[in-house]
Amino acid sequence: MGWVSRARAAAALVTLVAASAVHAQMAGHGGPVRALAVSPDGDSLLSGSFDAVAIRWSLKTDAAHEVLRYHADAVNAVAFLKDGRMITAGADARIAVWTAGRQRPDQVLEAHTGPVVALAVSPDGSKLASASWDHTVRLWSLADGASRAFEGHAQNANGVAFAPDGMSLVSVGYDLALRIWRLPEGGPETVALPAPLNAVAIAPDGEIVAAGADGKLRMLTTDGKPAGEMAAGASPIVALALSDDGALIAAAGIGGTVAIVERKSRRVLRTLVGPGFPVWSVVFLHDAATLVTGGADGKIRRWDVQSGEPIGSNLFGSSADPLAAYAGDHGADVFRACVACHTLSAKEPQRAGPTLAGLFGRKIASLPGYRFSEALKTMDIVWTPETVAKLFEVGPNAYTPGTKMPEQRIGSAEDRRALTDFLARATSQ
Repeated sequence: MGWVSRARAAAALVTLVAASAVHAQMAGHGGPVRALAVSPDGDSLLSGSFDAVAIRWSLKTDAAHEVLRYHADAVNAVAFLKDGRMITAGADARIAVWTAGRQRPDQVLEAHTGPVVALAVSPDGSKLASASWDHTVRLWSLADGASRAFEGHAQNANGVAFAPDGMSLVSVGYDLALRIWRLPEGGPETVALPAPLNAVAIAPDGEIVAAGADGKLRMLTTDGKPAGEMAAGASPIVALALSDDGALIAAAGIGGTVAIVERKSRRVLRTLVGPGFPVWSVVFLHDAATLVTGGADGKIRRWDVQSGEPIGSNLFGSSADPLAAYAGDHGADVFRACVACHTLSAKEPQRAGPTLAGLFGRKIASLPGYRFSEALKTMDIVWTPETVAKLFEVGPNAYTPGTKMPEQRIGSAEDRRALTDFLARATSQ
């Protein structure tokens, strides 16, 4: 296919994606929407997905303006620069810097050795911070691409944020640690917290907000002292956003709900309830009146922050519930948090994770046609009800280090047994 043909095909794809939006929802991704960012002028939204694609959308029309294809794996993090350029980061360990309208990145930043899962732009726009599952945080110069690694996390680094004055970085990880890196030297101060941490944000007044796998938000002062905590939901928080003024927090759970929290009072104002799929990404528009969420069903939705109601007609679409046939099955209810990434049948289109069809009796990382991490390929685990139960008893990061699977645990032995009984029935068909 020649350059002109490729350009026409790309234009046709953008037109098709745009036509499907119609102000109800932004539908164009072929997998869970892992990351969202709003442009400085408030006109554009950037989304990244497990489908390895990023899309720039018009917030005035909900139409897709361009599709950014570069990464070889999931696009886990996205950001805008002050000049309107875009940044995407992937599970392929690469970070790409884009100018709107160009088909290839202007610059590719390569130094991480594991998936890059979070980005932050410095207040002055000159630097970029990235958090990776290679256990490091990196600080990049956007002028020349030079970087330095901040080492200290013992497990996956999941979130990173700049302090308002740009003089420190804060990172969080699965190792139950929040680290404050004082710049320019980068000397760390470590704060131990009681749960694995999935995301972090910093308010304009410097207060740090960390999101835990236990469903709790923990607030800390600029020097890392405890300043309060609260339960935002019953399931792990996988995404976090602050309104521009820092007054509101949006905490998205893998269970499919988003808590809107008044930061100063530590109070849940309302809970947004979607179609039941996990919510992987959240961002406030600049007016703080609208929240945008990215779902496991590949849809991007707008919400009225004050009412808690979705904006637009038919916002939940007509996607069939993949577990509808198992209504009332307790094991299926436990499995619902997994359906975002895994199918039960090899006949279904592949999602972000490998199909579970024929799971029991299969060696880990042996399914043909799926790209497993090198770490998993060296493990001597055969999937049985016992090994799956152990995976969720201790957590994927402890049981299968190097996995791309989000950290989650099932504390109840009864729930673990219900899950493995369900998998034995559902994956053997």
